[in-house]
Amino acid sequence: MELTVTEKAAQWYEEELEINESANLRFYVRYGGVGGLQPGFSLAIKLDEPAEPLVEAKVGNIRYFIEAEDEWYFDGHSLSVELNEKWQEPDFQYEK
Repeated sequence: MELTVTEKAAQWYEEELEINESANLRFYVRYGGVGGLQPGFSLAIKLDEPAEPLVEAKVGNIRYFIEAEDEWYFDGHSLSVELNEKWQEPDFQYEK
């Protein structure tokens, strides 16, 4: 499994979350939401310290990560976070 975050998506997170210094941003599984890889679940974000990271990516001021406990959700897929130009917000792409 891999995690990639584009420069444009990283810039969006830095601006929206007002991050000026180094920070850790976790992608985690939550119950509910739409557009998720597993029915009834979706990804969410929060500023957090890594405990047991499965994958990490550093872009700009932010280290992005997914914890090992959320591996089940991805079912062998990698996650690519890109900026959706039309909606001007991050878009999650799952790749097997």
